Amino acid sequence: MGDAPGVDSEVRALRTVLLHRPGDELKRLTPRNNAQLLFDGLPWVDRAQEEHDRFAEVLRGRGIEVLLLTDLLTETLAVSGAARVQGVAAAVNSRRLGHVLADALAAYLRAIPAADLARVLTAGMTFDELPVAPDNASLVRIMHHDADFVIDPLPNLLFTRDSSFWIGPRVAITSLAMPARSRETSLTDLIYAFHPRFLGVRRAYESHTAPVEGGDVLLLAPGVVAVGVGERTTPAGAEALARSLFDDGLAHTVLVVPIAQSRATMHLDTVCTMVDVDAVVMYAAIQDTLSAFTLECTGDEVRIDGPAPFVVAAAAAMQIDVLRVIDTGLDRVTAEREQWDDGNNTLALAPGVVVAYERNVETNGRLEAAGIEVVRIAGSELGSGRGGPRCMSCPIARERI
Repeated sequence: MGDAPGVDSEVRALRTVLLHRPGDELKRLTPRNNAQLLFDGLPWVDRAQEEHDRFAEVLRGRGIEVLLLTDLLTETLAVSGAARVQGVAAAVNSRRLGHVLADALAAYLRAIPAADLARVLTAGMTFDELPVAPDNASLVRIMHHDADFVIDPLPNLLFTRDSSFWIGPRVAITSLAMPARSRETSLTDLIYAFHPRFLGVRRAYESHTAPVEGGDVLLLAPGVVAVGVGERTTPAGAEALARSLFDDGLAHTVLVVPIAQSRATMHLDTVCTMVDVDAVVMYAAIQDTLSAFTLECTGDEVRIDGPAPFVVAAAAAMQIDVLRVIDTGLDRVTAEREQWDDGNNTLALAPGVVVAYERNVETNGRLEAAGIEVVRIAGSELGSGRGGPRCMSCPIARERI
């Protein structure tokens, strides 16, 4: 069963983590749809799977329990009829398919084996894969091209960080900003609601409106949370999350950090991640300009101060003298290249021990020079969806403080 779920730090010893091994959903990417599905290129799927398998092996080799999303989803669908109904309802869009086709498809999906249903919910389905016999009852089916999607694939499931995150003993289900990713949370919701492993787990936050994504949320210290606001998380989402955490006693301080609304800096963890209890790796170009609004809960009131420099506000909230900053390098071109290649997106396995992509040579060297152990993994294909080791992992249990 592993450790009891719970996370109150970015860097304490990792015990259990949720990954998603890339599958057939990546094979749905084409030059025609990859941008819409948020990929910068077409990954070599077999190699991406090899790279991901190695990532999982590295974690297991450190004594970390690795849970795979597809396995959990299949087990959930096998034990819960309600999970089947909800999963199918989220995937089958009658507004797009029409009631005739939607009703027939939903009935079929509710009856197939759990593993087959899990594959459809993750990899999607095209019109030429429809099991429903062709007839003249559905105009939608007649008018669509066979290669069009009846159910859209979810290639970004690879990045398990975004659709949920743990804070203390509770799990937060997020609201993803991009249409290509919006259904991902329906799958994590099913797992946390119906899988036997998570029965009794309480929710920290559940948003169905203002977007909040896990890649924008950093647990700087117990009770101290940083939330990036940019392309994916909105000010309304950050405020709603902060007030929810305050109401539940899960945080006393939330730093809201504005970041550029661009593909290169889609989440806070693309420019800054923690590598030790008092240290971050940060994109050099924003080190002097990154700021934060500080939200503090005192009694029944929420006070908002700032903006102030992020490193100053973070150190004050964490009650440390200085937040050490290890940057991606003084060479502006190299720093920009390595930021794009997820050099700042590290996964901490323990204080001062991180997993990073091997190709970010200068950033990894600077981390090691600062006393951080860097566990290198390949990511030439995994990175085509714009995400590094932190993006690809949702810690479920860390050593508690």
